[in-house]
Amino acid sequence: MTVISSREFATNQNKYFNLAVNEEVFIKRGNNVFHLICKSDDNTTKRRVYYEPDEDFYRSITKDVLLKGIHEDIDKFFANK
Repeated sequence: MTVISSREFATNQNKYFNLAVNEEVFIKRGNNVFHLICKSDDNTTKRRVYYEPDEDFYRSITKDVLLKGIHEDIDKFFANK
């Protein structure tokens, strides 16, 4: 999923049209969000494939655990200076 500003879309339309073939593209303009989707020639939306999480996903850490570790490493770095 990609979220861009309306100015970014206007500047690089071709890039985001090509990206919308395989990925969801959202264009934010003020308080509105527009969803750019790709439809095939027969006017049907391309089917997206969603995968179930694998074992790597379940072994991963949360962002809170990651941030705590980062803060500890930063504290150690500056304590040794």
